[in-house]
Amino acid sequence: MSLNENSNPSVLLNIESIDFLSVLTRLDDGVIITDINGTILFYNIAQSLIDGLVPNDVIGLKVTDIYELNNRSSMIMQVIYRHAAIKNRAFFYKTRSGKTANTITSVYPLFNEKIVNGVICFVKDYELLYRSTPMTAITEPRPDLGNGTQYTFADLIGSDPYFQRVVGTARKAAASSSPIMIQGETGTGKELFAQSIHNHSQRRKQKFVGINCGAIPHDLLEGILFGTTRGAFTGALDKPGLFEIAHESTLFLDEILAMPVDLQAKLLRVLQEKLVRKVGSVKEIPVDVKIVSSVSQDPRAAIRENRLRTDLFYRLGVVMVKLPPLRERQDNMNELISHFIQKYNNCLGTNVNYISEEILELFTTYHWPGNVRELEHMIEGAMNMAGKEEIIGTEHFTQNLNCLEPFDFNNLTTAFPLLKNLGPTRVEEPPNALDPNLQHNFTKTQADWEKTAIKSALTATGGNVTKAAKNLGISRQLLHYKIKKNKFFRTDFIQRPII
Repeated sequence: MSLNENSNPSVLLNIESIDFLSVLTRLDDGVIITDINGTILFYNIAQSLIDGLVPNDVIGLKVTDIYELNNRSSMIMQVIYRHAAIKNRAFFYKTRSGKTANTITSVYPLFNEKIVNGVICFVKDYELLYRSTPMTAITEPRPDLGNGTQYTFADLIGSDPYFQRVVGTARKAAASSSPIMIQGETGTGKELFAQSIHNHSQRRKQKFVGINCGAIPHDLLEGILFGTTRGAFTGALDKPGLFEIAHESTLFLDEILAMPVDLQAKLLRVLQEKLVRKVGSVKEIPVDVKIVSSVSQDPRAAIRENRLRTDLFYRLGVVMVKLPPLRERQDNMNELISHFIQKYNNCLGTNVNYISEEILELFTTYHWPGNVRELEHMIEGAMNMAGKEEIIGTEHFTQNLNCLEPFDFNNLTTAFPLLKNLGPTRVEEPPNALDPNLQHNFTKTQADWEKTAIKSALTATGGNVTKAAKNLGISRQLLHYKIKKNKFFRTDFIQRPII
């Protein structure tokens, strides 16, 4: 090693003198090292705590002897056979002694002169990882869920910084009586957030009350919200409305944009005066209600379309909580997959460990119009078909797999939803993209579209991967993967000054 004139020989690191095994022994993550046959050579304390096994009892045994895995389902054996790393995979497994573990696992091949002679495996305990994230580390009283709710903030899956900022906004807003509006596409978890807000508030001991405004006929909605008096209309009885029922509690108005504009005016008055008048009555009843509402589109667009009163929006949207769609949460995909696999293993009695590489790539490129709800539906359906299989593959998705096509032949923005943001540099269609002779080969056409989209995005941003990923509507990590997959070089897209 050469030294420059500013180097201090006394502080240079001698790699060969470091006892790496001692470091790995004390690591907080589980570590396993095996030889080329899958025989365990090293097994640290953290891994023994995850598995409930004693290190001396497993050293010298094969991984398939320790875990209920075979050569196909074992990540370690896959890396040995493929000579390629598997990184940050959601992995649910069971030891031969019956202990189960829900983990995020990475396995890397160990090379000696370009020949693989073993692997090293790093294992993070998912439950410990989830509990240790900053937001979920905040102590909160676990409420008795006999208050009409099923969820708290602890049930929200997602450790990436943006999602945690959204959760943090909702937590802070829960402490006051100010109205909250939750904006998010269908399936993003608006009601989960509404219930979590209630359970983090001072009103959590009272019953949570919710209504889907789009599920009630317009002529009945007023009576349901404000109550009715006997004789107000044919068949009317003396009944309290939801505002009375939710007194000193939380009222969740789901899909508020489905409420008729004339009824919105009456709702506005109740919010301003904190008084409610039953249909057919002149008596006003004081109410103390925290309002949480939800919308599935930009409320300002709804105002322009005359579907939402401006004054009501200002009243309801004191605090805005905007939920990201799943296509913008690719960094959370492994966490969500792991969560749903564990959930349905418990429900269905299955023993699924993870999904195949092919399905994972489909998941990370799919647009997910139904968001997290759709992801859960897909995994539940596949696990019903899995039987005793440990890996979810294409064969388990039956007809639902057709839904995962990342785009159609005519619209590239289905695969990359934000591609339209490229403006003047919008992607050019590849030649003959719609040629019927090519449509039979979907895989080739898909690859052509993908390459064209990535090239255009990188060109438009001068090789800036972060901006290109944002324009394409995919995660930066996924774009890096696709750049490497397509053998692109980011430097080829950097704009250089003309001399």
